[in-house]
Amino acid sequence: MTQSLIYDLSLDDLTGALRAWGEPAYRARQVWEWLYQHKVDDFAAMLNLPQALRERLAAEFRLQAFSLEAEQRSSDGQTVKRLWRLPDGQMIESVLMAYDDDRRTACISTQAGCAMGCSFCATGQMGFQRNLTRGEIVAQVAHFLRSLTQEDKRLTNIVLMGMGEPFHNYDNTLAAIQWMNQPDTFGIGARRFTISTVGIVPMIRRFTAENSQVNLAVSLHAADNELRSKLIPVNRKYPLEVLLQACRDYVDATRRRITFEWALIQDVNDSDEQAHKLAGLLRNLLCHVNLIPLNPIPDSPFQPTSNEATARFAQILRDAGVATTVRLRRGIEINAGCGQLRRAAIAKTDRG
Repeated sequence: MTQSLIYDLSLDDLTGALRAWGEPAYRARQVWEWLYQHKVDDFAAMLNLPQALRERLAAEFRLQAFSLEAEQRSSDGQTVKRLWRLPDGQMIESVLMAYDDDRRTACISTQAGCAMGCSFCATGQMGFQRNLTRGEIVAQVAHFLRSLTQEDKRLTNIVLMGMGEPFHNYDNTLAAIQWMNQPDTFGIGARRFTISTVGIVPMIRRFTAENSQVNLAVSLHAADNELRSKLIPVNRKYPLEVLLQACRDYVDATRRRITFEWALIQDVNDSDEQAHKLAGLLRNLLCHVNLIPLNPIPDSPFQPTSNEATARFAQILRDAGVATTVRLRRGIEINAGCGQLRRAAIAKTDRG
């Protein structure tokens, strides 16, 4: 018998299941509180339930969405990356990054693999395996909330830009965020979430219509169609002029600032020319540019930009009036870029 992941059940689903077992409705609420308020990882820990019910829950449902395949921590202790194996054998990654100002950001996967094929991304080189369910996305956050609570710390931000393209799994991604936003689950404010997309224009327009408080980030990485199509193949379908119009329409409709992600790649997209082109594209747009030093893939021709080139690129944008931040380099020595730990694990398995 295939067990359902309990995080995929609504309270009504859970109530119906327990009622079919002859249990009173309040039992479902008790289970719910153990899941979302106490964040337990074992049905046996639900101590106010009869033992027979705990055993039946464990027989009928999965509380563990995945098992730990590998873990790496940065030398400064600020970044931890975990590789999870799903019951069907697929693997996904989650990353937790801590900052000196007491922020803690979880980077969460929405797919096993990715269909976008971005040339500098380890996940993009793997191909697409499957979408994650709502519960599998929620379970990654539950894991970090559980571990941080034990350390008397809190999770401040959640970014859906791990493995996969969130807007390629739009329904489950938005459902997971809405789920975690509810007061009777994790109660995480919508503005604590950021969805990062490579630019699936129809989904950007759908997201715009939602008028959500969730933040939107677009992975841009190039300021002309020729280069962007080489780096991000989906640009051939949704070229820059179409993408940026959707972004402007998003800002106009929501009055919310949009973020553009730019992974700086040495001698590819870090030139003064690219910086000036980018400044021109973003003129008079309510936006913020997040410059990201590339996490290089072993044996890849793409390497991170120097600190000097990064500073020059940022200054050109700032001089043009574009709000710009250089993201701190995190997890370089632990393969913290999307898909890199999974790639290393598969390579190790192939070597036997």
